[in-house]
Amino acid sequence: MAQLSYVIKSLAGLLLFAGLNPICPRSGAVVEKPVQSLPRTFIQEQLAIGFWVDPPRDQITETRYQEIADANFTVVCGIFGPTNYTDVGKQLSLCKKYGLGLISNGDIDTPKGFLGGTAFWGSFIADEPGAGRIPVIKQKVESFRLQHPGKLGLVNLFPNYASSKQLGESSYEKYVETMVQDTGCNVICADHYPFLTPGSDGREGYCENLGVLRRVSLKYGIPFWVFFNTMPFGSHYDPTESQLKWQIYTALTYGAKGILYFCYWTPRGPEFPKGGAIISANGLRTRHYDQAKRINATLKNLGSTLMRLTSNQVVRVKPNDDPRKVLKGLPIQNVTAGGDYLIGIFKHKDGRRAVLLCNYSFDYTAWPTVTFDIPDKAVIEINPTNGKEIPVRNDSPDMAGLQISLDSGEGRLFLLPSN
Repeated sequence: MAQLSYVIKSLAGLLLFAGLNPICPRSGAVVEKPVQSLPRTFIQEQLAIGFWVDPPRDQITETRYQEIADANFTVVCGIFGPTNYTDVGKQLSLCKKYGLGLISNGDIDTPKGFLGGTAFWGSFIADEPGAGRIPVIKQKVESFRLQHPGKLGLVNLFPNYASSKQLGESSYEKYVETMVQDTGCNVICADHYPFLTPGSDGREGYCENLGVLRRVSLKYGIPFWVFFNTMPFGSHYDPTESQLKWQIYTALTYGAKGILYFCYWTPRGPEFPKGGAIISANGLRTRHYDQAKRINATLKNLGSTLMRLTSNQVVRVKPNDDPRKVLKGLPIQNVTAGGDYLIGIFKHKDGRRAVLLCNYSFDYTAWPTVTFDIPDKAVIEINPTNGKEIPVRNDSPDMAGLQISLDSGEGRLFLLPSN
């Protein structure tokens, strides 16, 4: 009866999502007004920093889960390791002990004693389904909601380079919106693994994918997450640390609330002959472990603020652009010409404005002179080492203007007073 009451209240409590109108990156074209939100049973409170491929069954141990926590992850997608109810219980106990969330294997029952705990975020429902699977996924999501009120039934969608046959829709945006609207999922999640090599630059396609996720996310008032590439597989090269940061900060600039590495534990198979995920197939740390640990530490520090932001606009300033023209009317009014930047404009829950300034290059550092629409002394920065609000750091105080140093692929987050 309690579950039935919950469903009735959810159906009766449909609310109009009152977020900002999403605007296409610097096109000035306003997307249609937000529609009614879907009934929500999962409210995300923490930035999701997770991964694909958890430790195998014989590695569901204290040592391995402490290792995950030490790398500053916040959630485990526990899809591959467990094979039964007991294994899931071990995962949940370890996640609880080490302050991690768990998205469990949706094909295995979850121990009832954990349903109300904060360690259990939800379960994984489906990976890369086409639109033809919507009726089955909808049934699974609804059944999961009845059994686990307040928890997440996660569905991971195709990237925008999937074929129309795979998508089952005429366009990628229609596919994403149909999946959200017709399945009732609480989080939009998709994977996209861009090529980042001298002969193949997949950055624009990645941004286009994020743009679709952003628009649908804002329209339905639910967060979006993205899986990005961490390892060599198939024809993909092994990314550098800067390329990892570029994928992550670009997603955050578009408003992502979940950052998911592909992969954590190296899967075996003909597509993965080199290995090279964060942990190798035989359990050894690769160079990506310490890279992820460093990056994730900063993400956790920025996360509290990022979770309070709603995306308003995304702007690219290209090397041949006149920055003042591109940034006209925005909180950030100018950056040194000749650079390559991606800029996210947000609104904080407390009414303040926010700017995430990112170096669009993963090859070179950037050191722009930056002009905001307020005096420099009024600009607040989120300290990446502890997450606290501090006066903006001028990296070259002996030079005229506000100097901001950006590592390759890196971003810095600023807060400005409301208009």
